Amino acid sequence: MRYKSWFAVLAVLLVSSCSLPHHDEAASDQHEEHKTQYTSYSNDLELFAEADPFVISERANVLAHFSRLPDFKPVASGQATIVISVNGQETRQTLAAPTRTGIYSFDIQPATPGKGSMRFEWSDENGTATVVVPDVIVYASDEAAHAAMEEAYINKTNTTVFTKEQSWKIDFSTGHPEQEPFGQIIKTTALVQPSQSGERIVSASANGIISISNAALLEGQGVRAGQVLLTLSGSHLAENNIGLKYTEARNDYLKAEADYNRSKALAADKIVSEKELLAVQNEYENARAIYENLNKNANPQGQKVTSPISGFVMQVLVQNGAYVEAGQPLLAIAQLQSLTLRADVAQRYWPLLQSITSANIRTPHDDRVYTLAELNGKIVSSGRSTNSDDHLIPVYLQIDNHGQFIPGSHVEVLLQTTTHQKALTVPRTALLEEQGQFFVWVQRTPELFEKRTVQCGASDGKKIEIIQGITAAERIVTLGAIYIKLAQSTGALDAHSGHVH
Repeated sequence: MRYKSWFAVLAVLLVSSCSLPHHDEAASDQHEEHKTQYTSYSNDLELFAEADPFVISERANVLAHFSRLPDFKPVASGQATIVISVNGQETRQTLAAPTRTGIYSFDIQPATPGKGSMRFEWSDENGTATVVVPDVIVYASDEAAHAAMEEAYINKTNTTVFTKEQSWKIDFSTGHPEQEPFGQIIKTTALVQPSQSGERIVSASANGIISISNAALLEGQGVRAGQVLLTLSGSHLAENNIGLKYTEARNDYLKAEADYNRSKALAADKIVSEKELLAVQNEYENARAIYENLNKNANPQGQKVTSPISGFVMQVLVQNGAYVEAGQPLLAIAQLQSLTLRADVAQRYWPLLQSITSANIRTPHDDRVYTLAELNGKIVSSGRSTNSDDHLIPVYLQIDNHGQFIPGSHVEVLLQTTTHQKALTVPRTALLEEQGQFFVWVQRTPELFEKRTVQCGASDGKKIEIIQGITAAERIVTLGAIYIKLAQSTGALDAHSGHVH
């Protein structure tokens, strides 16, 4: 009952807030009719300013919003100067700090009528920036200013208000669509594998029975070069007993060493000839070589199997207690620094394989898209024949792994081909879908956005080709578009929420 009462109060508040705004909306519309909006960009700043009409000898308020580029976050501090220049005459005002974060409220009184420019000079401890607004008019009378503003009225049909204060709180950016070469995209999946240089198969060098003393020898276990992984024991074998061979080799070595030392002493007294000494020395050297070779990887209990590289256990191919023969694979050890992607493509793309220049790779577990350049990757080769199982043509890519890829998993690969034709493209984050149709937000002002339906073409995972709906000259929302859609859904946003007038 307590929760129901709270919901009831909330519903009353929502109904009240929806039933009151008629007077406020009228006041807001009247307020907007007497404001001129200016937008301009430099390499470092975005300027969005709302200003009273500039009339000679009358004080006008200019509310300037400064956003840093390229992250579109508000400037937190710094000195700002406004300069209105008409017919060589300048009127200026300097503010030592923003009125609030990102916003400077100027009050300026132009002294000369006519067409000129408005310049903003901003600086802080990290540097300076200048933004120029051309074609600014200072009117000779209020009547002329209001008449001009009525002609410059912005049609707000199919638009949504999203204030600078709102955009500063999220990851947000705008930009122009790009005209760039955009060839055919081959979309497929790829198997992630360790590179050939980063994978080792550990094989048995003798017959024996597997003895795994390390209970943690599991797939995914990290190992270091030279680490003992398991033992091949031949104690129960009548033939090819590695433990017996080790014992025999050690005994032969010790006997040969004793014979050689005795022969050297006798040769010094001329009791043993030089020829006999050489024969004994040869037997000693052979016995020592055999023993030292076995001693590196074996003991009386059996052969020690060690890891040839540092990495992780990719696959355990035998079970504890199993009998294996010499040459049989035991383990697969892999390194993750470099990976190979095997992408299989349909035969119809055969003519395009030699024109593949790059690729984008999407990981399904986090839906992130990586370019081949980001992964220091390259196209290694493409097959000259089809796979006998599925009749697809393999294409191999090599990438550096920074922890995003799991050997044995599959990723989505979008292979890019070269072309001399240019297409209009937008980032994937700019596009939204609604009831089967795609649209973008076109910026009318930095606080007013028009919903525009577009027709899409191919996609390389990062960018999408736009066939119809926008032009390269229009600025669109490239990041944060979903928040404007949510703002549109509320249907009750104050166009000047948070502004300081």
